[in-house]
Amino acid sequence: MTHPIPPGTRDILPDEMRELRALQARLAAVFESFGYGEVATPTVEYDETLARGGDSAGAPAAHRFFSDRGELLAMRADMTVPIARLVANRYQGAELPVRLFYNARAYRAVRPQRGQMGEFFQAGIELVGAEAPRGTVEAIEVLSAALEAAGLGRAVIGLGDAALYKQLLAELGVDDDAGATLLDLLAAHDLVGLDVALGRLDLTEPERGLLGAVPTLRGGPEVLDRARALGGEAMGRALEGLGATYEGLAERGIADRVRLDLGLLRDLGYYTGAILEVYDPALGHVLGGGGRYDELMGRFGRPLPAVGFALYLERVHVAQAEEERIAREGSA
Repeated sequence: MTHPIPPGTRDILPDEMRELRALQARLAAVFESFGYGEVATPTVEYDETLARGGDSAGAPAAHRFFSDRGELLAMRADMTVPIARLVANRYQGAELPVRLFYNARAYRAVRPQRGQMGEFFQAGIELVGAEAPRGTVEAIEVLSAALEAAGLGRAVIGLGDAALYKQLLAELGVDDDAGATLLDLLAAHDLVGLDVALGRLDLTEPERGLLGAVPTLRGGPEVLDRARALGGEAMGRALEGLGATYEGLAERGIADRVRLDLGLLRDLGYYTGAILEVYDPALGHVLGGGGRYDELMGRFGRPLPAVGFALYLERVHVAQAEEERIAREGSA
């Protein structure tokens, strides 16, 4: 007789747990070397607090329930919102920027038939009080060092702008419902579905061509020149920020790991500018992501610029094992 566990969860046995702990330790050492201090927040918070990110801004809560006093509680879906609350409460007089990191479990509502996890480990940083592009460059530098420490020398960091596509839709007068559909398809990397949806819009061919072309703009600094040729105010704003960030990365010698991706869109709505996603050729899944959330702290009463990222440790662990296998086969 077997005793089932909830969908989207799993047991972790000693060998894997030992390897995950070793990975956490290596990442913690990297974060500390850049001056970040470790924090922990409650697994359960008031639902109202986690909703401060704004409507649909955060990841969907995995579980909501009432306390014995009738208060609506929720399990955290990520660490960014709880740390925004923590900084607003506990670091009011602190010298800026505040540098924090975490190793924690998070919980999300998922569709298990798609292989998604409802409970998972995250490791990441939050840099609060650092303006763009300097803060963004620092976060990417820490992320690059973390990937090296994990043995993922081939991993790539995608860099895009969270506001670009939304602003393009507004410039072209696309209504909110149709725009939401396009943004969902873009966040899911469904370019085929995006092309079909664009074909249904009441736009001119050049306008549809623009919205279809932007997600295909990926690569090195040459992407900026190709994008400038498309023109428009939204494009100009995005390229100014991305160009300054890429220049800062080049000065620190880490631009080679970064790929500009103008179609990049994260499914967490609190991002306001530069956004990141991490890929490894050995694995088909996204290993992590992040970006700027310059408006989130203001919702907790302390407006501050901020940027951060999180790595999904189980996925990093799988990619790590696959990279090691490829290296063994290559040396055989």
